[in-house]
Amino acid sequence: MAATLHRLRSWLGALLVAMVLPVAGVSVAAADQPTTTDGEVGAQIVGGTRASTSTYPFVVYLATSSGFQYCGGTLVKANKVVTAAHCTEGDSPSAVRVVAGRDDKNSTAGVVAKVTKIWIHPSYTDATKGYDVSVLTLDRNLSYAPLSIATSADSSLYTAGTTSRILGWGTTSSGGSASRYLLTATVPLTSNTSCASSYSEFNATAMVCAGYPQGGVDTCQGDSGGPLVAGGKLIGITSWGEGCAAAGYPGVYTRVATYASQISAQINS
Repeated sequence: MAATLHRLRSWLGALLVAMVLPVAGVSVAAADQPTTTDGEVGAQIVGGTRASTSTYPFVVYLATSSGFQYCGGTLVKANKVVTAAHCTEGDSPSAVRVVAGRDDKNSTAGVVAKVTKIWIHPSYTDATKGYDVSVLTLDRNLSYAPLSIATSADSSLYTAGTTSRILGWGTTSSGGSASRYLLTATVPLTSNTSCASSYSEFNATAMVCAGYPQGGVDTCQGDSGGPLVAGGKLIGITSWGEGCAAAGYPGVYTRVATYASQISAQINS
């Protein structure tokens, strides 16, 4: 299948939709159409259960200035968030908010931080070509515990079959409505050979796949940029896939260890 038919896991036209539905937490059906680099479709956790930011304090979500949640992210330092490049491409820092410590999108819990800088990997052009990583600098230090990123020393965390955790506020079915609450699930990492058989665009250096052969559990629209966690570290960034939770089509995640030096440079800048 052509890469343009694979669906990125961020909301299509989030800024446009937010003009129509400006209140945070409004359930919006994702458009079921091909993705392009300037109009992405995304998703939420399929087959997940309710989770709390008190348990996973590092998980945050990205919102428009009017409060519409469209992607996820991971706090990796008090004022730094890792997310997907396709979540921030074309955005100005002033247009993005990072919401931390909020399980229920309809609540006012937690902290809403502004973004002062957006770094996107300079080689990024399309999620299916890799480099789908972005680092946000916040206007303040957050008091929530950050998550360490995987490095080249963590190759064992990418072993096929390793149990990993996904988190997000995205849709619970492909093209469905967004979750009001933070959801989580566990999925096994898929072998590179298996993922390559599902996706001709798969690049083992840039990506890692996770999911069950029979499907049923996956990230989906609205989960883009959120964490894939194993061994207490951020090993992946929710990126793209064919539909959501479909048999034979695992979720595809940015392989964080590959970009650790560049991410670390941004974290420490």
